[in-house]
Amino acid sequence: MSDFTIEPEEQHMPGEDADKEGKKKYKVEFKQIYLSKPMVTEADGMTSTLFPKEARLRNLTYSAPLYIDMAKSTITTTDQIDETTGKNIEIIETEEYPKVFFGKVPIMLRSQYCSLHDHTDKELTELGECPYDEGGYFIINGSEKVLIAQEKMSTNHVYVFEKRQPSKYMWVAECRSSPESGARAASSCMARLCHAPGTKDEAGVISVTIPYIRSEIPLFVVFRALGFVADKDILEHLVYDFEDHEMMQLLRNSIEEAQVIQSQDVALDFIGKRGSAVGVTRPKRIQYAREILQKELLPHVGVNEGCETKKAYFLGYIVHRLLLCALGRKKEDDRDHFGNKRMDLSGPLIAMLFRQLFRKVTKDVRLYSQRCIDSGKDIQLTLAVKAKTITSGLKYSLATGNWGAQGAQDIRAGVSQVLNRLSFSSTLSHLRRLNSPIGREGKLAKPRQLHNSHWGMVCPAETPEGQAVGLVKNLSLMCLVSVGSPSAPLLEFLEEWTMENLEEISPSVIVNATKIFVNGVWVGVHREPAALVQTLRNLRRKLDITIEVGVVHDIALRELRLYTDYGRCIRPLFIVEDNHLVIKKKDIQMLYEKEITGYTWNDLVATGCIEYVDTEEEETTMIAMTIDELVGQRINAEPGGVKHMYTHCEIHPSMILGICASIIPFPDHNQSPRNTYQSAMGKQAMGMYVTNFQIRMDTLAYVLFYPQKPLVTTRAMEHLHFRELPAGVNVVVGIMCYTGYNQEDSVIMNQSSIDRGLFRSIFYRSFKDEEKKQGSLTKEELERPSRDTTLGMRHGTYDKLDDDGLICPGTRVSGEDIIIGKTSPLPEDDPSAVSKRFTKRDCSTGMKNSETGIIDQVLLTTNDQGLRFVKIRVRSCRTPQVGDKFSSRHGQKGTIGMTYTQEDMPFTCEGIVPDIIVNPHAIPSRMTIGQLVECLMGKVAAMMGKEGDATPFAPVTVESISDMLHMCGYQKRGNEVMYNGHTGRKLEAKIFLGPTYYQRLKHMVDDKIHSRGRGPVQILTRQPMEGRSRDGGLRFGEMERDCIISHGAAAFLKERLMDQSDAYRIHACETCGLIAVANLKNQTFECCKNPSERTKVVQVMMPYACKLLFQELMSMAVAPRLVT
Repeated sequence: MSDFTIEPEEQHMPGEDADKEGKKKYKVEFKQIYLSKPMVTEADGMTSTLFPKEARLRNLTYSAPLYIDMAKSTITTTDQIDETTGKNIEIIETEEYPKVFFGKVPIMLRSQYCSLHDHTDKELTELGECPYDEGGYFIINGSEKVLIAQEKMSTNHVYVFEKRQPSKYMWVAECRSSPESGARAASSCMARLCHAPGTKDEAGVISVTIPYIRSEIPLFVVFRALGFVADKDILEHLVYDFEDHEMMQLLRNSIEEAQVIQSQDVALDFIGKRGSAVGVTRPKRIQYAREILQKELLPHVGVNEGCETKKAYFLGYIVHRLLLCALGRKKEDDRDHFGNKRMDLSGPLIAMLFRQLFRKVTKDVRLYSQRCIDSGKDIQLTLAVKAKTITSGLKYSLATGNWGAQGAQDIRAGVSQVLNRLSFSSTLSHLRRLNSPIGREGKLAKPRQLHNSHWGMVCPAETPEGQAVGLVKNLSLMCLVSVGSPSAPLLEFLEEWTMENLEEISPSVIVNATKIFVNGVWVGVHREPAALVQTLRNLRRKLDITIEVGVVHDIALRELRLYTDYGRCIRPLFIVEDNHLVIKKKDIQMLYEKEITGYTWNDLVATGCIEYVDTEEEETTMIAMTIDELVGQRINAEPGGVKHMYTHCEIHPSMILGICASIIPFPDHNQSPRNTYQSAMGKQAMGMYVTNFQIRMDTLAYVLFYPQKPLVTTRAMEHLHFRELPAGVNVVVGIMCYTGYNQEDSVIMNQSSIDRGLFRSIFYRSFKDEEKKQGSLTKEELERPSRDTTLGMRHGTYDKLDDDGLICPGTRVSGEDIIIGKTSPLPEDDPSAVSKRFTKRDCSTGMKNSETGIIDQVLLTTNDQGLRFVKIRVRSCRTPQVGDKFSSRHGQKGTIGMTYTQEDMPFTCEGIVPDIIVNPHAIPSRMTIGQLVECLMGKVAAMMGKEGDATPFAPVTVESISDMLHMCGYQKRGNEVMYNGHTGRKLEAKIFLGPTYYQRLKHMVDDKIHSRGRGPVQILTRQPMEGRSRDGGLRFGEMERDCIISHGAAAFLKERLMDQSDAYRIHACETCGLIAVANLKNQTFECCKNPSERTKVVQVMMPYACKLLFQELMSMAVAPRLVT
């Protein structure tokens, strides 16, 4: 790990002889590591178990202490000589330090170390948690943080890419190699095929790049440096088949290039000269080159001595792949293939960060120990460990999202984000997000496109619009990410199963055998791959090797690739044998009765009914889309005809969708971008975002009063808890033109329905404040400030505060009211304190100026420093009004354009009145047929009292829905005769009417409305402030200016841009045209030297910004003279 040995340096032992005896060495070791349950340490040093609810409310970090056993050994060399070894005898004294506190590590909610692990729903509710909450996030200083999964190229893969013309290479094969223990950054090794000099498409020499070596090394030189000198030996590692003349021909230039170097030492020297060991002796250089080849070249193959054979084989394999592509026998690799990608989830991300911080701590311990010894003191390990490093390092990264130790160079931004709590589905979706760290500015379309290999792994609909489109993705419902397991058991198994080891075989075997790779390392060859693959798969289905091992048998390349690493996307499929499903009715029956049988999904996996397949293995399987396809193959298998032998069957094709897209009914009837829009809007819908919202103090929260589960559901909703925590209401929707107030995506809403509580919602906002310490003596105080002793009080009212500076629950507050009164003492030497009138300064918190509400809850507690800390929640009830935003589940968003009471709305003969009237023009161009089908099915569901099933790719047809509607006694297509609400006349057209699920979105007019007459101005330019929150002006921009100029409305232009903005009066001197210094009190003006001309001053009106410009110019000694 990070054990180290130190000895005192000579300079610190004056007078003592620096000979062997009496010399002490000190060894510090780090041993076992312990992590306890999450704890909180109060200001008075008391510790207690921490639960997430308390951490959220008190702004604490939900973290558990980490302890490490350490040991310090003192090794004293005596002058007695051991007969057997001939060395001085050493006396070792060891001192144990059990459980040294090492820092606190944030704990992920619902993980094994979390206090909520393994609790029943009832216990969770008693602990103040929502039983539906999935966990998977961290709580840092009271705010919930998610780690977004980061996508990266897979390491230890050999990639071959073709280079385009300006490059001097034709083909590049690269392997980014990182060892399995993952301690170091990936070191890259490339083999490049150059153009032959002076030609366009002739192949030239092959050269290899080695880490830390500045220039490229010819291929054969590297092989000689690895100890393979004869050309024949080298070619055996590159071209496995000597009959392959084309490939031999390609290597001719490379052989000739390295003709001059014919021994291992010369080759090593050649490499060493090009490294950083410059100006040292030849043996040193050779040793340096040896170490580079051993430690830095392809470290994943091995970094110990004696790996040369394996390295030579692997390097040969890289070049072999390069030559295969150069000869056109294999296509270049696809860097967007999802099998070549790996996901870093929270585990690897935190591990990487922890590794950096742990290194920092051990370095500090080492320096401290060295200092202690050098000054002759004893080492006190408990003092040497700086626990703060790990605690604050992890906290900093999780809080800011800047991943990597502070001050490191490769910092990634935006890795941790605040968990989105607008609606339950937005929370779930945020926890399953993927991010590709390609620059957002890059106009590259390739990485943004939906790739064939994304099927079933990444949702095709859910991605943001705009600059991040296609780079931010979401996992599909059934996709999971492999955790990774050690490869040792697999290697042992392969040894037993007659795999021939690379070190023991003669290269001539390789041609007809299949190469075996484990996690990208070539470990050997095998003669009967098919049997081996079958055995491996059977073992995996019996859980003898872990379910997430990937077995890829590439028959064309003669390769068997096995993967046990973390970060591969895998998904479950039904196993098919002999065109029959392995899973049977009885299994499903037992799942239905799992209360009795205890039979779960894991049993299905264990009995070999279902297996997990990763993206690369998927390429080698034959998957049936439905069970009907299997049956069809069994029936239509004519003798002698082509018979597809399926190996797997999809569980259900709708599982390709992600969380937000699974809420859309009939997405397969919509134009695809509409599903993308809905996936984005479903995250902004109000509903029940969590069941314990009453006891949470979220900064912003929206809750719908009467949410309903949708009449038309999809099967996935059962598992997303959308029924228990819905975000919308079933409303009767008519699609018609009526009074023209629903043009351009507006809707007309029934005011009487609104009065009855339709779409009524509540909006919570929390304010927080704490008594911060200022220096050691003074601290701020929560109190009601008084006008006579407090400086800088606001113009809002302080009357609603109680004496303790807090406002009482139930008080009605409006803009600018003060809700938390707080003062901080003025320093003694402050100029305003000189008058001795004021002793404090006001630091109170006021409402946002445009909001009104009622104080809902006041929480007064202390934070971890023992300072008083207050949170206040304000609620306001929001009824739909003109301008509020609504949307159906099909990307059809609209604002309320008008509300009519019941008597003014159109009605049917049954007296049914629509709640919402949508314009028919919203449908044809957008092709959201799914909305119409949902409406039909909703009508049937309402009549029959059942839920409609609108799962995508299901066999239900519009025709069958229409027939059922007809049976219920309505017109087949859902059209009804309606009567005008104002006149009672029958409408000419039949109106399409029925229930549709509508969502209320968080964008409300009250939070957007903005106007201003006079108001605050910026200090520098004296122009109006910008933005609604600061009560800013409305910008009259350059395009507006252009319009007014083209109108020729000069007076209006002057009024807008000067009189109403920043008009200013200056006094200019008539003789020199510069700005005069005016003293308006005494009416004296001075400008030019000559005193008689002082009176020649005129007033000029100009924008204040113009005056600033003139002064700026004057400061640069440019004279802006105003002349008339």
